[in-house]
Amino acid sequence: MIKPMRTAGLTLPLVMTVLLAVVCRPGGEKERSVTFQDDLEFLKKHKPVIVLSDDSGLMRAALVADWQGRVVTSTADGDKGMSFGWINRELIASGERREHINVFGGEDRFWLGPEGGQYSIFFSPGSSFDLEHWFTPAAIDWEPFQTVSLERSRAVFQREMSLRNYSGTEFKLEVLRKIRLLDRREAGGLLGLELPPGLKLAAFESVNTIKNTGPLAWTRETGLLSIWILGMFNPSPETVVVIPFRPGSEDELGPAVNDAYFGKVQADRLAVGEGVLFFSGDGAYRSKIGLSPRRARPVLGSYDGTNGVLTLVQYTFAQGVEDYVNSMWEIQEEPYRGDVVNSYNDGPASPGAEPLGPFYELETSSPAAALKPGEILNHVHRTIHLQGPGRALDKVARAVLGVTLAEIDKALK
Repeated sequence: MIKPMRTAGLTLPLVMTVLLAVVCRPGGEKERSVTFQDDLEFLKKHKPVIVLSDDSGLMRAALVADWQGRVVTSTADGDKGMSFGWINRELIASGERREHINVFGGEDRFWLGPEGGQYSIFFSPGSSFDLEHWFTPAAIDWEPFQTVSLERSRAVFQREMSLRNYSGTEFKLEVLRKIRLLDRREAGGLLGLELPPGLKLAAFESVNTIKNTGPLAWTRETGLLSIWILGMFNPSPETVVVIPFRPGSEDELGPAVNDAYFGKVQADRLAVGEGVLFFSGDGAYRSKIGLSPRRARPVLGSYDGTNGVLTLVQYTFAQGVEDYVNSMWEIQEEPYRGDVVNSYNDGPASPGAEPLGPFYELETSSPAAALKPGEILNHVHRTIHLQGPGRALDKVARAVLGVTLAEIDKALK
């Protein structure tokens, strides 16, 4: 079997093969709404939905408490505006619960790592590291979170959890998720510039907290957890993921990018420049990349040239911290040498097969949480969509990602 490295579960080779049969329409037909209103009406048929809105009503976000308080989708232009989050309509409409994982979709979903290895929370003690024995913990898969508070532009969700890892360590924890919309001034301040006029904005952040509520400390020797946030977005033929990284020699910092998840990524789908890399997010070819803490920077993003959308993700990142959980499906020699950021591009698992989505992902992780009883770890994951004229988007791309839209457009051609 292929031994995957740090993945988001749904991107594993064998998981993909099995799930394709149960989440895609016969014949590969893909249907999805164009507008936020269409997606919202669909969601409301199947789950209670919380809608956050800014003063203007143009920035809106749809949240579902039953899916770990995730941000399912958002828009920058009201009900008739483009819906940014990928939604697995087929699975949601079926009302069925899958055994290994329920891939509902969404722009900001809460998970915990590690996925594989001796400290995995996806495998029971003594089980084999294979698909048959791989299960997403219910608390981060399909079980609901409690809505603690709700205002027009923010919501708070909470959940008590009890998890057990492969080595038999029991974790008792409380998870708190605070979701809020960001106004134009705040979003610009966080990006370090005044947003140019003419740009439509959808911006929100999740502040994710885990607290050790058990009687024992979490230690490296018995296993640690990490917060893992994954965003699933609608692809286009011209979507390119852009990830700035810390330049330097491979001897000092290690490889600039880890592209070994499904075999080396083709040169026309991954280009590594001086301090920035470009990765295809077209949803047409299954591939995944990751960056280590020695290479990562606290920002990544994507540009959809088809729809004129620049998406930026900021997250909590402490330079010099290197303990990140490793999710490789095997007993590991280095269980705390995982990636900080990842990007996954969906596509056929094999020639002629149907993709899971299609979609692409932007993911971030917290460091491994060595928490004493009562201690907490916070991880902020911030998503900012900008839609509008190319000249205005170019100004933001230059300032935040260090590249022009022209460089992004040409990078993989």
